[in-house]
Amino acid sequence: MIRHETDIFISGGGIAGQVAAAVLAARGFSVVMVDPVPPVTEADLDGSDLRSTAFLQPARDLFMACGLWDLLEPHSKPLDQLQVIDTTGWPPVERDRRVFRATDMSDEPFGWNLMNWLVRRELWSYLQGAERVTALYGTGFRSLVNRSSEVIIGLTDGSTVRARLAIAADGKFSPLREAAGIGVKTTRYGQKSLAFTVTHDVPHDNISTEIYNEGGPFTIVPLPDIDDAHASAIVWMNLGPRAVELMDMPVPLFEDVMQARSANLLGRLRLKGNRSIWPIVTQTAERLVEGRVAVVAEAAHALPPIGAQGLNTSLNDIAALVEAISEGADPGDPVALARFEAARKPDIERRARVIDLFNRVARSGEAGLQAVRLLGLRAVHDITPVRRGIMRAGLGPR
Repeated sequence: MIRHETDIFISGGGIAGQVAAAVLAARGFSVVMVDPVPPVTEADLDGSDLRSTAFLQPARDLFMACGLWDLLEPHSKPLDQLQVIDTTGWPPVERDRRVFRATDMSDEPFGWNLMNWLVRRELWSYLQGAERVTALYGTGFRSLVNRSSEVIIGLTDGSTVRARLAIAADGKFSPLREAAGIGVKTTRYGQKSLAFTVTHDVPHDNISTEIYNEGGPFTIVPLPDIDDAHASAIVWMNLGPRAVELMDMPVPLFEDVMQARSANLLGRLRLKGNRSIWPIVTQTAERLVEGRVAVVAEAAHALPPIGAQGLNTSLNDIAALVEAISEGADPGDPVALARFEAARKPDIERRARVIDLFNRVARSGEAGLQAVRLLGLRAVHDITPVRRGIMRAGLGPR
């Protein structure tokens, strides 16, 4: 039987788990990271994550701390403005729009957009040569013994890991979180989102756009050109049956429908590659620490894809955990883990409440709630202190 001895064990080798491994190793900790599924690092392969992420300034700072940003920046597109368009009816008719500019906050963009599959590819390549990281893809978590001085982890290949800290970064259905006895609260909306890439005739000018209508936002996020054509990533939220219908729709018909839903903002849209579909929930862990187990990312919280909060909130977890445990020699020290939970739990709960409320208003087709949505957009943008406060909160803790 193989026995691994390490400072930190990470269950989950997605983007959050990979970033945690890279940053913690850069801080001098030895890391064993496992995931039962090998990474999918090409857009056209089955299982590829076709979503994109607008990595906000705190996430960029985390990448810079361990040298990841040099790998990711060449593939990114800066987000200089966020445009919100409120529409009603079908085909959608624009009622109002507001533009939030990064220059209101600093001389840097709000963030930088990258495709998730590409981020996974670059992180996977980075970890192959990273000192102090053992990445075991094709192997998953099986069992936990949570002692006062260490954790003993059983893996699906029969091997064991002894570590001073275990991190659950293994998704909404986290087996490590469940083994630690941490429950979750889940809210379901009956919504799903489609994620895909398009090319288009009109330049996006580094503007990310959310177009609101019944069912949820149609979000357009800038990408670098593809085959010399302007390109963007789309996340399109709908009630579940409608999303499934769109997922299965023939491409020519799908392109006509998404053209109408985009309010013709960027000229003709052309689907580039595959479509993927994802359920929309709000889920939060009842606590973030149990003994020597810390819970982060989607194991700690899953949020609707609004305002670039999902993966950025996950990276805020990792930054807070790294800061808390780097102050002592023992990464699983209870005092350090208590600092981590105190730093993250209130922020997670606050964001979950705000996004839950916003999603309920944004998806509604009721005239009263649509009027509230329009008034809220105007108030958030037109009152300068409110606008800047919302923008600062959206970037996350610094």
